[in-house]
Amino acid sequence: MLCAALNRRDMFARLYPGAAGNVPILADGVGVVTDCGSSADKSWVGKRVILTPARGWVDDVHGPEGAYAILGGTKFLPDGCCQEYMAVPVAEVEECPSFLADEEAAATPLAALTAWRATIIKAGVKPGDHVLITGIGGGVALFCLQLAVAHGAKVYVTSGSEEKLIKAKKLGAAGGVNYKDPEWMMRLAEMLPADHPFLDSVIDSAGGDIVMQSLRMLRFGGIISSYGMTLGPKTSFPMQAVMKNVEVSCLL
Repeated sequence: MLCAALNRRDMFARLYPGAAGNVPILADGVGVVTDCGSSADKSWVGKRVILTPARGWVDDVHGPEGAYAILGGTKFLPDGCCQEYMAVPVAEVEECPSFLADEEAAATPLAALTAWRATIIKAGVKPGDHVLITGIGGGVALFCLQLAVAHGAKVYVTSGSEEKLIKAKKLGAAGGVNYKDPEWMMRLAEMLPADHPFLDSVIDSAGGDIVMQSLRMLRFGGIISSYGMTLGPKTSFPMQAVMKNVEVSCLL
């Protein structure tokens, strides 16, 4: 292994059932193939590869087919990237792009895969959509921003940091608001153009009151794509959201 990366889930993994102190931690990593078994092509030897961060999810777009588990620190999948050597199935590695440094490559898999599912699979972002991404600055949110912009969407973001809002605009965000402002929803509404005065989707990691907060700006049939609940384990879904046909789509 050349490098392994820390994710938010690694900070919380030992707080929940299934934690195993004798299992290597960390789900993300990059390394060089040193040897291959009989079922793998020997051309892999010497190549720098990115490891897939989980097992049990092959090709079903809706969710894992079986015993899904993420690498690192649990008894459900007793392996992790924070070690010198790993033995992995050939199907669980991808050749690493040469333009990525080891640190960049190691920090990509879990966040980028989550962002893809949140943005493209769950929110269904397409050209011309107006999208709100909350809590910009985190790894997943930054990938969501870049994916949405690349797919031709107009993206707005929230953050409690002006510095992060500036960075998001450099990455293509059309606008941003500071959620510490009690009137941030009104500020965002003012940014929406007259010919598209609504959001098609919200990509969120905080939970809390996000449904009620975004309800006014979401179009009928709008989507809230949720990949986390950093504000707590529960969120509310009021009748107004039902009447507006709002969909909350969650992902692992």
